[in-house]
Amino acid sequence: QVQLVESGGGLVQPGGSLRLSCAASGSFFIINAMAWYRQAPGNQRELVASITRGGSINYADSVKGRFTSYKDTAKKTVYLQMNSLQHEETSVYYCHEDIRLSDITVARSFWGPGTQVTVSS
Repeated sequence: QVQLVESGGGLVQPGGSLRLSCAASGSFFIINAMAWYRQAPGNQRELVASITRGGSINYADSVKGRFTSYKDTAKKTVYLQMNSLQHEETSVYYCHEDIRLSDITVARSFWGPGTQVTVSS
């Protein structure tokens, strides 16, 4: 059973930083792609950053220059370093991964349960 678990959320003051982690557990063949999304109350879930298996990284325009996402393949973990956080970025942050369970199956979509990030003074 593949599971994704986020950690690192919490309360931070405006202008502060947090680092989120998302660890994949269970048995699987390979992770095709990783991504971070966020969803504020009353809003749609939005893509924050994505990393392909080859290492290409894309960011939402609103976070470019402030957020950095990277992966540790050996640890099956993806990270999101968030700097200069703003009040309006208060959201639940979710990890998403496309994972192939075996070498003969197509990738399936997996979501973590989310971690709350609150930016407030």
